[in-house]
Amino acid sequence: MSTHAQSQSIASLSASVTSLRSSLTLLDSSISILDAGIADFPRLKKVLSSTRHFELTPSSSLTSAQQSLASELEPAIETLLKRSEMYVAKMERRQLALVARSELLEGRLEGGEGGGLRKKRSLERLVKTGGKGDEKVLRLKMLRGKKERLGYAVERLTLQSQQRQRQLRMSVAATPAD
Repeated sequence: MSTHAQSQSIASLSASVTSLRSSLTLLDSSISILDAGIADFPRLKKVLSSTRHFELTPSSSLTSAQQSLASELEPAIETLLKRSEMYVAKMERRQLALVARSELLEGRLEGGEGGGLRKKRSLERLVKTGGKGDEKVLRLKMLRGKKERLGYAVERLTLQSQQRQRQLRMSVAATPAD
């Protein structure tokens, strides 16, 4: 081989080496650009990942959840309703008892006012008759007091009887027919 051929082959190899070096430089530059570009990938992955804020569920699972909730709450609601109905009935009975007591006391007040003057006059007549009037007056006072107490007792028992009849009617009306 001649030197000329050798120099041509060396020149061509030298051009290949230069081209290879420029390719390596370009490749290094590309790698550094890619490194800079993908350095932010973990953050991008987190940002771009889909976070479900509202989850869609099928209507069948909603229906089953509603039925489950209803079956759990129904006994508690029924218990609370029964308690409230019993409390309302108790308050109605108490109201009726207070009304009856008020009527009884009102009757006692009215009875005490009207009979007072009549009793006073009859006592004055007995005192004027003389002699054994003191004993008769005391006995008359005792008998009138007893009569008044018995009248109050009869009136109270009558009102209690009426109240119990009302309660009995209410309890019979409140019992469900089977």
